[in-house]
Amino acid sequence: MGTGTHPAGRPRAFDEEAVLDRATEAFWRYGYEGASLSTLTAAMGINRPSLYAAFGSKEQLFQRTLARYQEAQLATVRTALDQPTAYAAIEAFLRASADGLTADSHPAGCFSVQGGLSCSPENTRITEMLAAGRAATEAAVAERLSRAAEDGDLPEGVDARALARFVMALSEGHAVQAAAGASREQLQASVDIALRAVAGPPAR
Repeated sequence: MGTGTHPAGRPRAFDEEAVLDRATEAFWRYGYEGASLSTLTAAMGINRPSLYAAFGSKEQLFQRTLARYQEAQLATVRTALDQPTAYAAIEAFLRASADGLTADSHPAGCFSVQGGLSCSPENTRITEMLAAGRAATEAAVAERLSRAAEDGDLPEGVDARALARFVMALSEGHAVQAAAGASREQLQASVDIALRAVAGPPAR
C-alpha cells in the first residue's frame, strides 16, 4: 500500500504503516467506540492534528486499518482454500484461523468480530463494514465448496452454502472464545471434532 499524499516539502515524521499497525491493535483491543482519540493517538505515537492530517476522521482511520486487516485475512483464506480437496480446504481454513486467533503478535481473537460488536446506532456503519468483511470471507468459502460439490468432492446431499456457514460460525465462535482466553490447543481440539462432522459418518 502507498503512504498517501501530503503537501510537498512537508514529509510525514512517522512510518505510516507502523502507525496503522498500532491503530489496528488499539481498535482490536478496545473496539471502535472504546478506542477514544486519546487512546488512539497515545497508541500511534502521534498527536491529533497529525492523525487528522494523515488519515482524516476516526472513522476513516478505522476504514484504513480494517482494509489492511481484511486484505491480509483474505490472502490467508485463499491460501487455505487452494487445498486440493474440500476437506483439506476446510481443515486448512479452520486450523489457520485457530492459529491466528491465538497468535502472540496481536490481541487475542478477531479484529472484525471485536471491532464493533456493540456499536451505538450512530455508528452502525462500523458494524456494517465489519459484517461485510466477514461476509466476503464466507462467500470465498462458499464458492470453494460449491466448486467441490460440482466436482463430486462433497458427500452427496451436502449443502455447500450451509457448510460454509457452519465453517464460518465455528471460526467466529472461536474468535469469541480466544478473546475470553481459550488457548490454541483448545481451539484446535474443537477443530478436530468439527472435521469429524465434515467428513460425515463412517462407512459401514
